[in-house]
Amino acid sequence: MSGTPIADDYIKLESMSGRLGTCLMAIVAEGDNERVYLKPTSEHQECARIANPEWRPDQKMNSDTRDLVSGRGYGFFTWSELFTSRQLVVLTSFSDLVSETVDCAKRDAIIAGLPDDGTLLNDGGTTATAYAEAVGTYLAFVVDKCSDYWSSICTWNTLRDNIRSTFARQAIPMVWDFAEANPFSNSSGNWTAMVDWTKKAVQLFPCSLKYDGSVRLDDARAQTISTDKLVSTDPPYYDNIGYADLSDFFYVWLRHSLKPIFPDLFTTLAVPKKEELVASSYRHDGREKAEQFFLEGMTQAMERLVEQTHPALPVTIYYAFKQSEKKANTGNVSTGWEAFLKAVVSAGFSIVGTWPMRTERTGRMVGVGTNALASSIILVCRKHSSDAPLATRHEFVNALKVELPNALAHMQRANIAPVDLAQASIGPGMAIYTRYSQVLNARGEPISVRDALILINRVLDEVFSEREGDFDPDTRWALEWFKQQGFTEGDYGVAETLSKAKNISVDGLVEAGILSSRAGKVRLLRPNELPEDWDPVTDKRLTVWEIVHHLVRVLESSGEKAASRIAFSVGSKTEAARELCYQLYTNCENKKRAIEARSYNSLVCSWPEINRLAREDDVPEGVQAPLFDER
Repeated sequence: MSGTPIADDYIKLESMSGRLGTCLMAIVAEGDNERVYLKPTSEHQECARIANPEWRPDQKMNSDTRDLVSGRGYGFFTWSELFTSRQLVVLTSFSDLVSETVDCAKRDAIIAGLPDDGTLLNDGGTTATAYAEAVGTYLAFVVDKCSDYWSSICTWNTLRDNIRSTFARQAIPMVWDFAEANPFSNSSGNWTAMVDWTKKAVQLFPCSLKYDGSVRLDDARAQTISTDKLVSTDPPYYDNIGYADLSDFFYVWLRHSLKPIFPDLFTTLAVPKKEELVASSYRHDGREKAEQFFLEGMTQAMERLVEQTHPALPVTIYYAFKQSEKKANTGNVSTGWEAFLKAVVSAGFSIVGTWPMRTERTGRMVGVGTNALASSIILVCRKHSSDAPLATRHEFVNALKVELPNALAHMQRANIAPVDLAQASIGPGMAIYTRYSQVLNARGEPISVRDALILINRVLDEVFSEREGDFDPDTRWALEWFKQQGFTEGDYGVAETLSKAKNISVDGLVEAGILSSRAGKVRLLRPNELPEDWDPVTDKRLTVWEIVHHLVRVLESSGEKAASRIAFSVGSKTEAARELCYQLYTNCENKKRAIEARSYNSLVCSWPEINRLAREDDVPEGVQAPLFDER
């Protein structure tokens, strides 16, 4: 009304004072293969206003963590405040019906001829009573899933015209305009869809197939279930996600539905958090104590695995925590990575391999606002050999220089995404570090895991720098200029000095079609500024830089098929182009150029399909393409 933005502090003050309300803005209805947006009516507003739930989950949220909206100062203190009154009525109604369904299922099971000895599901029963409680458990899962779609944190997905659930990412953020699902509709978040979702999940349980499966809650630092087993584990990622705090969102509804069936599981009002193996500063009086807790606990957990797992089998550990901490002249080192790897090594493991695996779905939001990778990096570990030799720092660095280039090339041939390459390359480096009993510096002191990570990153940078020599002079100039300026303007004089060092000229770069020069300023051309009629076959000064950025342009505008025509035309130069993509991505990540980084990462991820389509173009008409690439 005034044309002046409302100050953030004022909004928070009003919210904390309980004066933040809600207003119905629109109703989305189902049309003929479309969504119809309608103005709200007074009847609909009144229906929402008079809803009065008989029960509310009034357990307090943790205001010490910013993973929860309660920690952001907007006046949300209990879990019930994340739901509208109408949503609470529906959720509590379905939750209360769970116990009634258990009674009905038991009665029907007995009528159908299932014997009943009265033994409860919690006590290992298998007859009518336990069967009915199992049905109730599955229905409680459905109610819990519904809570993900029936909260005031749900947003409207404008791309697909449907509701986006509460946990689009591993956090509960502040949401200003939210969407309220109709449980009885045919659209997203309806009850029947949640039943189907739960049914599919249950059908995939190992015990529902021909194999027996079991689940047990245990402390990883003291467990015995890994004895003589093959172990694959996905541990917590330092302080990246507060799973225990977030899980209270679901726990309050599960407890309301299932406490009569599993009284031992739901003795507490909220999820126990003290022993969760994460480095949460607010739980341990500061960052230093939190890191110590994580390191000691993770070391104990790894020691249990070293002691108990089958000696003939490797242990695989999933980890998806990026290096992030930038130190001058040392490279990137993450406190989370350092603490985790230190625990693995201290426990007595050697890292014998690294497997980058595509475990995450496309478009997931966990990477937004969290320090997570696009893929999981799996460390393959074995018990450290008791007769492992000593090594000097010099020997360690030499081994890195010999072995890392091959490991890097192997991962690139496997088309690992640039976003994951640097992280995945730590595995081969740590495999070298852990093959020795100790790596000693010039003073005869063991070098730490942190120092080893710094050396690994330094050698990786050297490997990338050496590979620049394989590019043409124009591309080497563009890469060096990009490191300094990106796609922004710079002084002509600086550009000319750099070009002379590469034995080329600024005018030649303009002629090559990669640079704009005027009024004493020069600038690299962005992909969308490149000519659409470019033909690599007739280009008299073809550069790897051009190939990459024309591929980016065509991929983003016309897709993989169009990009494959460029790949077909440039032939063997595509491998140099892919190598340049990796280098450009690394530079963009270091310089926080997220938009450009995404383009280079997407191009590499599309490489296999682009190459496949290019090979199809290579086959004469009427001839079937080979099933396997013999190259």
